[in-house]
Amino acid sequence: MLFDLAHLPYWIILGMGILLFLTVILGGIGDEDVDLDGDVDGDLLDMDLEAESDISPLMILHWLGFGRAPLILLLATDFSIFGIVGWLLNVVAAGVTGVIPQGWLGGLVFALSLVIALGSGGLIARPLGQVFAQFGEETSGDRLLGCDGTVSSADIPYNREQKIGQITVLDPARNRLTLPCALPDWAQVQPRYGETVMIIDRQASYYLVLAKDSIDQDQWFQQIKDT
Repeated sequence: MLFDLAHLPYWIILGMGILLFLTVILGGIGDEDVDLDGDVDGDLLDMDLEAESDISPLMILHWLGFGRAPLILLLATDFSIFGIVGWLLNVVAAGVTGVIPQGWLGGLVFALSLVIALGSGGLIARPLGQVFAQFGEETSGDRLLGCDGTVSSADIPYNREQKIGQITVLDPARNRLTLPCALPDWAQVQPRYGETVMIIDRQASYYLVLAKDSIDQDQWFQQIKDT
């Protein structure tokens, strides 16, 4: 009964999830055309959640993962979980009753699988997005240039010191990354813990950053303008 054709609907749903995951892997989740949900709706959801204390449709969407992970990754996760859970529940029910669930019992399995997929998909999609983004960083790290980050180490050392600090940054797909970084040697302002920096360049194994809204940033913009 494990591979009975009665499981076909769940195999199709699982296949859709796998195809979406392949799209994420091959196309990357850092591209702006993928991030239709995270960038546009995330801030709106957060604002409305802060303004409302009662349960609302926006709170439900936020709980389901909308606005907290790229839409294509969220759908891939939901479809995959839906297909796997539905298939497994069918197999378990068939093992107990001797037949694959149909009628109202089949509908109950379908509904339960959907609830489990929606409930867990939002929790899983966001950390998955961070994993995919970090794996893909070697080939698409330039997407972070110009992004703002927050210093998470004691400070950011100068490049000449041959040390690195750390910042946390949201990439264009709203994935939170921890990046190694240093200051260019000509910088005058050394950012400390909790301060905001801007990523200006990518080296072999770390990034160069400048203090946000500082004289260093003004000088950097002037250099770009002059060239």
